[in-house]
Amino acid sequence: MLSARISRSLASRLQPQSTQALRSLSSGCQRRSLATVTTATAGSRHRRRNIGYIASAAAAVTLSYGLWRQNEAYCDAVSDDKQRRAEGPITDSDPMRLRMESFIKSLQNKIVQDVEAIDGKQFTRTAWQRPEGGEGITCVLQDGNVFEKAGVGVSVVYGQLPKAAVEQMRHDRGKEITADGPVPFFAAGISLVMHPHNPNCPTVHLNYRYFEIENPDGTPKMWWFGGGSDLTPSYLFEDDAIHFHQVLKDGCDKADKRYYKDFKQWCDKYFYIKHRGEARGIGGIFFDDLDDKPAEELFTFVKDMGNRFSMSYLPIVKKRMNMKFTPEMKRWQQIRRGRYVEFNLVWDRGTKFGLQTPGARIEAILMSLPLTSRWEYMHEPEVSTEEADLLEVLKNPRDWVPLD
Repeated sequence: MLSARISRSLASRLQPQSTQALRSLSSGCQRRSLATVTTATAGSRHRRRNIGYIASAAAAVTLSYGLWRQNEAYCDAVSDDKQRRAEGPITDSDPMRLRMESFIKSLQNKIVQDVEAIDGKQFTRTAWQRPEGGEGITCVLQDGNVFEKAGVGVSVVYGQLPKAAVEQMRHDRGKEITADGPVPFFAAGISLVMHPHNPNCPTVHLNYRYFEIENPDGTPKMWWFGGGSDLTPSYLFEDDAIHFHQVLKDGCDKADKRYYKDFKQWCDKYFYIKHRGEARGIGGIFFDDLDDKPAEELFTFVKDMGNRFSMSYLPIVKKRMNMKFTPEMKRWQQIRRGRYVEFNLVWDRGTKFGLQTPGARIEAILMSLPLTSRWEYMHEPEVSTEEADLLEVLKNPRDWVPLD
């Protein structure tokens, strides 16, 4: 399996030199602290799967949320990157950090423009700066003509993983990691969620991110990409599901024929509401700790998948946004949104990690939640209805396009 190979790659990077490397990493910063880290290889495929979840959580915190505000030291990456930005446009010869930052800001602008063209209402933009290094832009459209709530956030953060974060990474990754001091890191990414008014229009989620742990000179000690996109309808239109998955599969196949199968199955397992016994939606792709190819190849893959958002989702919106619907359909949409909230607040590791992090920007963390939702006691859809048909698919995920 692809995931097993990624695990071996990541473990091999960490194991041989982790203790000495992180000591030198710490000593090279402006304010010195001693970090002692020991690692062990993950023991099983099941434990490997969890690597991505906490990496996603740590990255998700950095992607939108403002993050830690301790008076901690930072490596040369902060000042070097600041100087490079001031010199002019970022090129292919620049560090991956700066190239990912440039890409996600450009993608955010494109998506916002595309959605505004459909909705007719503009996003509200909120920009923030981190004195220690980094910035973010959160764009939110609320009470629009088509979208009840839509958010597109970008974050670029230089920081240090605090001991609590390192401990959580150790626990969820199945690795024996101990740390007496913070670990410098960089993370950048784009995250979006869109909740349309019309129950015939599905909700969509997307997130693509880059994460690296720094050497004292600002070069990456360890890096990986993560991300994905998934669709959450209230009413199932099979042609919409096929279209959405086919666009994602076409992008995956350009990079690696195994990607779609592995990432689709990973998505089905991750976006699962365990206490309900059902999926959050009809899936898409999900991946993390992706470092199985050279960074240049993976960056090309991530850029392609990010640029596919408009072609994967917006044609569905245009097709469904003016369809007639009844108050009963709207009520069902609100109930399904309640399940969306349950997943995000109970099971999503990025949300939980963010809410537990000192100094986190709560409004950005909760940006993904719908404007309205509903919970009814002991609600069950009537048999042989469209609502019941959707629930059957959520309890038994389908392969909407061939996996191979």
